[in-house]
Amino acid sequence: MTRVPYEYALLRVVPDLRRGETMNAGVVLYCQSRRFLAARVHLDSRRLRALAADADTDAVRAALRAVEAVCAAAPGAGPAGAEDAGRRFRWLTAPRSTVVQPGPVHTGLTLDPEAETDRLLDLLVR
Repeated sequence: MTRVPYEYALLRVVPDLRRGETMNAGVVLYCQSRRFLAARVHLDSRRLRALAADADTDAVRAALRAVEAVCAAAPGAGPAGAEDAGRRFRWLTAPRSTVVQPGPVHTGLTLDPEAETDRLLDLLVR
């Protein structure tokens, strides 16, 4: 089996936009050749509260679940969920000023995009 290129971006939580402090809470991975798009998330509530004691963890979790829903084109994903995987990835990784923000897009090669998504979550988020 040959390795295939993929793109990924970290999902960062920015609890106070004025302060600009971030914590990693997920990863979105897109592999065009395998038609693969997925998000894996993990929110460390204690770390979030250390950055911002008044952070609304339920709202942050809801935003992270919304990213997962768009990746999976699940019901409730809104208009973005109806787009092809590449367009959904580009939409999810576009810069925004919200509590959950994408980091820069990076690339790599993998044999298994799903396993790579889990590996990146463990390496960069957990």
